[in-house]
Amino acid sequence: MKVIICGAGQVGYGIAERLSQEDNDVSVIDTSASLVNAITETLDVRGYVGHGAHPDVLAKAGAEQADMIIAVTLYDEVNIVACEVAHALFNVPTKIARIRAQSYLKPEYSDLFSRQHMSIDVTISPEIEVGKMVLRRISFPGATDIVRFAEDSIAMVAIECMEDCPVLNTPLQQLSELFPDLMATVVGIFRGGRLSIAHSGDQLHAGDLAYVICQREHVRRTLGLFGHEEQEARRIIIAGGGNIGHYVARTIEDLQPKTRLKIIETDREKAAAVSEQLRHTVVLHGSALDQNILQQADVQDADLMVTLTNSDQINILGAVMAKSLGCKSNLVLVNSSSLNNVTKTVGIDAQINPRAVTISRVLQHVRKGRIRSVYAVQQGSAEVIEAEALETSPLVGRPFRELDLPDGIRIGAIYRGGTVLRPSGDTKIKAKDRVVLFSTAEAVKNVEQMFRVSIQYF
Repeated sequence: MKVIICGAGQVGYGIAERLSQEDNDVSVIDTSASLVNAITETLDVRGYVGHGAHPDVLAKAGAEQADMIIAVTLYDEVNIVACEVAHALFNVPTKIARIRAQSYLKPEYSDLFSRQHMSIDVTISPEIEVGKMVLRRISFPGATDIVRFAEDSIAMVAIECMEDCPVLNTPLQQLSELFPDLMATVVGIFRGGRLSIAHSGDQLHAGDLAYVICQREHVRRTLGLFGHEEQEARRIIIAGGGNIGHYVARTIEDLQPKTRLKIIETDREKAAAVSEQLRHTVVLHGSALDQNILQQADVQDADLMVTLTNSDQINILGAVMAKSLGCKSNLVLVNSSSLNNVTKTVGIDAQINPRAVTISRVLQHVRKGRIRSVYAVQQGSAEVIEAEALETSPLVGRPFRELDLPDGIRIGAIYRGGTVLRPSGDTKIKAKDRVVLFSTAEAVKNVEQMFRVSIQYF
């Protein structure tokens, strides 16, 4: 696949890195020569210095042969125009634009980016996607990661196995026998820096990170089975009153009015604006690194500190300071992948990588076959995939015990007509079923083959 990426910042770099690793033909455009040089020196991609919305620059980047354009510059208007030009002059089939300004995304303007109005196939709003992720992590504090699939009926939950985890050293098959009515399947295990597909004879050890696919209503019970009984936070401090912090606070006010919220924002004008837009949230003007401000926010009584500023350093240090002053736990936004492995050593309980969220949304549209949703884990070493089964799929009509699945794939749940099914040896997949599975990066192409529209697989 030939892909043009407009924007060589953190998000553009991450997308280019992932797509080039999968042998796609990737070209990157950016007005910054230093960013273009950096990306071409480290990745197997072509770089072009110029404006991503200019026809001559797109032409140099090979837009006439491109299958997809992904516009993720810092400017919404550039992203919109780049997609429009790619459509009008070069007839690029798939056009993806990152949209950040909340004005474009208001419900009353929901038709703005429909295909009859603009030549954009997919819009991605990182702030809203990350905000939703933050809200899910607040709702399920025992989960290291949680994502929903199949009309929100199925969830993938990453759960850390502590020393007192009740299911340690028990074969996974035995867990299914002990809890036959629990719609949950362990599909992957991250141990010692290595991610592997879970098998029925495997056992979990202390320190493992288990990836579990389960029915949404069974998430809390699944967490409890793994020994995570953490209570949902009722006193929350948010550092950062930008788009993400505002979205999270507004949603909590709407859905959980009993939760006591406080926001710390360094910019006076932004703090005043957020204060006017929120009804019950206390907004403090100051820095999350100021001990006096943290004490004014009653950090010693807080259940959770969520740091959502644009600075990784402020997010990490602010969260560490909050815990040192008595806050029970923290949740940190970390953009740089180089910092992911050091956060636990400094006292960070949980973290979210916004770049990973955006890349997952893009991968959903890069994947071939009837792929409905994709979520990448462990920096792309595996993916949770929701795919629709077709009549021609080799999975359809045969009981699971007879399926010869390629290595690196484990099916976690099936969504059929509004019902979630946990796969067993007798289960048969039917056409139009949605299958939620866990796949290593090496096995993704096999997943695409299994859910292809054509019958070339045979």
